[in-house]
Amino acid sequence: MAGEHGKLQQDMALGAVERIVQHFPAVDQIAVPEFDELLARAENPPAWADPVAEAQRMAAAAQDLAGLQAAMAAFDHCDLKRGARNLVFSDGVPGARVMIVGEAPGRDEDRQGKPFVGRAGQFLDRMLAAIGLSRDSSVYITNVLPWRPPQNRDPLPAEIAMMRPFVARHVALAQPEFLVLMGNISCDAGLGKRGITRLRGSWAEAYDTPALPMFHPAYLLRQPHLKREAWADLLSLKARLG
Repeated sequence: MAGEHGKLQQDMALGAVERIVQHFPAVDQIAVPEFDELLARAENPPAWADPVAEAQRMAAAAQDLAGLQAAMAAFDHCDLKRGARNLVFSDGVPGARVMIVGEAPGRDEDRQGKPFVGRAGQFLDRMLAAIGLSRDSSVYITNVLPWRPPQNRDPLPAEIAMMRPFVARHVALAQPEFLVLMGNISCDAGLGKRGITRLRGSWAEAYDTPALPMFHPAYLLRQPHLKREAWADLLSLKARLG
C-alpha cells in the first residue's frame, strides 16, 4: 500500500507539472525587457563594473602627468581613497633619468601629499646623495598606491591590481631611463613577484623599462645590517647612469 500511495503522489505531481507547462509558453519566449537588459549586462559587463578595466581606460586616456593625477583623483573604485587625507602622486623632477617606485604612503606622506617625506624618506635622500642624486634635481618619485592603507597595512592584491595601470601609465609619461623598485609591493606590481631579498640587486624589466629592485628604506631602518647590500645596489645604479 505504501508503495502504491507513493506512486500515486508522484503521478499527481507530474500531472500538475504538465498542466503548468501547457498553460505557459517556454521560458525563453517570455518577453521581459528588464530581465533581458540585466542578462545582457551580466554577459557583457561595462568597464565600470571591473575596477582594473576602468583603471586601464582612465590611465590610457591621460595625455600628461597632470591628466593622470586628475584621473587618479577621479577613480572611485579603491576604498583606500575614502580614508586618506590626500592623494600622494609624486615628488621630484618629472623626466629625470631615474624614477623610484615605492609602495604606499605612510602617515607623514598622507598629511603632506608627497611620497617619502617621513623617516624613511629622509634616509632615502641620504642614500641618493651618496651617489650624487637628489629628488630636487635628478630623481622622480612615486608609489604604487597613492592613498595610505589603514594602520599602514600591506596593500591588498586587489588594490595593487587596480592601481597598476596608473603606475604603468605614470612610467610611460615620465619616461625614465631606469626604475628603482623599492620593496616587495613595488616588485609585485612591476614584476609580478615578491621576495625582495632574492630579487634585490638583479636588474630586470618593469613597465618596459630597466628596473632595479632594492630594499625599501623603511625596511633598512629596521634591519640596518642590510645597508651593505643596499649600498651595492646603489653602486649598480650609479654604474648604469655612467
